[in-house]
Amino acid sequence: MDDGEDFGPWLARQLRRLGISQAELAERVGLTRAAVSAWITGRAVPRDETMRAIAAAIGTDPGTIHTRTTDAVSTRPISWYHRPAYADGGRDFGNAAAFAFEADVEVLAREATQNSLDERLDRTKPVRVRYTLHELTGEALAGFREAIGWGELCPHYETAAAQEQKVGRVIAEGLKEMNERDRLILLRVDDYNASGLTGDDYEDGRFAAVVRRQLDSRKSDDSAGGSYGLGKATLWATSRLGMVLINSTLSVPHEGRTQRRLIGRLDLPWRVVDGVACAGPAWLGEPDTEPGSEDVARSWWADEETVAQLHLTRENAEPGTSFLIVGAHDVAGTFNDAAGEDDGADEQTVQSMHEKLVTALANNFWAAMTAGSKVPPLLEASVRTLRNGQVVVKEQRVDPQLTQPSRTRALKAYFDGTTVERLTDAGQVAMARVPLKVPELGGKRGTVEHQAVLLVTAAEDGDGKPNQLVSMRGSRMTVKAARVPDLSLGTNPFQAVLLAGHAAGDDAESADRAEAFLRASEPPEHNKWGQTEELWASYSPTAYRRISAFTKAANTVVRELVGRRKEQNQEGPKALRDLLRLDGGSSGGARATGFPTIRDLDAEVDSFGAWQVKAEVKLPVRPDPWVMSPAARFDVRSGGRPSVKWSEIVALENCHVVDGALHFEAGARTATFAGTTDVSTHPVRADLAGLIVELQKARGAV
Repeated sequence: MDDGEDFGPWLARQLRRLGISQAELAERVGLTRAAVSAWITGRAVPRDETMRAIAAAIGTDPGTIHTRTTDAVSTRPISWYHRPAYADGGRDFGNAAAFAFEADVEVLAREATQNSLDERLDRTKPVRVRYTLHELTGEALAGFREAIGWGELCPHYETAAAQEQKVGRVIAEGLKEMNERDRLILLRVDDYNASGLTGDDYEDGRFAAVVRRQLDSRKSDDSAGGSYGLGKATLWATSRLGMVLINSTLSVPHEGRTQRRLIGRLDLPWRVVDGVACAGPAWLGEPDTEPGSEDVARSWWADEETVAQLHLTRENAEPGTSFLIVGAHDVAGTFNDAAGEDDGADEQTVQSMHEKLVTALANNFWAAMTAGSKVPPLLEASVRTLRNGQVVVKEQRVDPQLTQPSRTRALKAYFDGTTVERLTDAGQVAMARVPLKVPELGGKRGTVEHQAVLLVTAAEDGDGKPNQLVSMRGSRMTVKAARVPDLSLGTNPFQAVLLAGHAAGDDAESADRAEAFLRASEPPEHNKWGQTEELWASYSPTAYRRISAFTKAANTVVRELVGRRKEQNQEGPKALRDLLRLDGGSSGGARATGFPTIRDLDAEVDSFGAWQVKAEVKLPVRPDPWVMSPAARFDVRSGGRPSVKWSEIVALENCHVVDGALHFEAGARTATFAGTTDVSTHPVRADLAGLIVELQKARGAV
């Protein structure tokens, strides 16, 4: 009696489904209505002989009533329920949440995979996500259209497509693709080792948050990637027909069952069909019999044949959810809507979507897919492509070591404890700490310090753009990637990774506080850290400055790790020698031996038109530190040599900067510093003049 759902709720639902009243059941089994009421409210449980009588009365077998893991047979058909138009005359011409993102498979991969990561069930194992592109044509397409009840839906689509709003135009293109080219692309997202859509059809829970509601994220864990409840809208935004079908295997039983919980949702604009005004969304399911929800489509427990017809068969009984996007398209892709294209062109289209999905998963989740010797990955991801059930591109597992070799090496070294303090050999990974000052909530005074982890290693050809700093937190999804600014000329290509919050380790001090703070600083796209309304309201109007200071500190540490002195050709290219002069300044000139002199200079004009220089200084030995000010002047063809200001001076070796002056360490024989000129002070473009760099005695220096 304890295998499935509690007897009372199960029996009450069977009576509603079959249209049998409590009084009628009492009459059929020869007992009082009070006895039936006691069963339903849980105050009593019928005896075995009464169980058999109840089974006969509701038209099922004793095994079903004993296990209660299935419903009694009901003739209520699966159909579409269209939400009635608002009584106050309000009209919605599309789901506003869907317009928060582009209808782009790259965006879909980022948002959908992030949601799967957030729902990882067994924390000792990765969540597994599989993307399946499936192109249907001919009889396969006709069979699928019949399975989704296309005959019932067609008038709604034709009416919606005739409207002039944006959603109507997108639907019209989807219908054209399907009707004129006899072609429909399905994109299925399956996850395994995930929670599944648990909970009631209408009350609080994962199911209602995804299927019934907007802007309900249902994520209380601060390390979760999502927080706005907008990510699920990308599923519908990626469908030209606004349709998503769902099959979920639950981690917690609902109504005594866990497998093949199905529902469909359709997002259309307001419309009038056969004289009936519809608000917009529609659901595919079983008409409800619950008082107050009569005829509303609710989820149903489907048989294997129905699941197969809807292309929603899951490979095993592991908990998770399958989302089938009907009429998938990629706004930024290479779709050719012209009629008459051959099969080769069509195949290239799904192949390009396949490749784009693989690239998006690799770029955004390489860190979540990276493992150490004792640290399991958080995610496994793969992509496959089919046509009418036949393989077009076989399943391709995303390998982070192939797509992000340097960054993966850096993260693995951190997991395995093989990092170093300084880079001295190829293949090493340097680690440093970067402080994040997390303010108190509500604008209260005080902060706590969280030590984020910074990793730097040499770049390899497969990493894409070099000299990038990639930042992430708990779920190890890439939040932002940006070039490290103001690098010294001649810096060897590198990749840097910043791990904050729980990404720095579950035992990192104040990791929970850092997660909550950084999460509040992310926009709906979760692609940067900065000022947001949530950050402003939860912390203070100036809390974003902590983010700015954190980012600046991380870039400074990267420059310190990669800006080491290197052996150079003392003369350098003649073209550069013609543009650069090394002077010792007003206190003796370049040949004086009693003062610091610039021995070597490396310089280039950056993309912003500023000179970036890296200077090696020879220091006469003395017990006191030298204090000098670097000066920059343009060596123009005629007239005086105008001075230009520095936008930044960075100390690299054996020195530090105080108020723009370089303080060289006492006893040091050499030092290295870098600088970037201020473009706003240039009298002419940098490439039209030479550059003179000299050291002058700082004001007040002895």
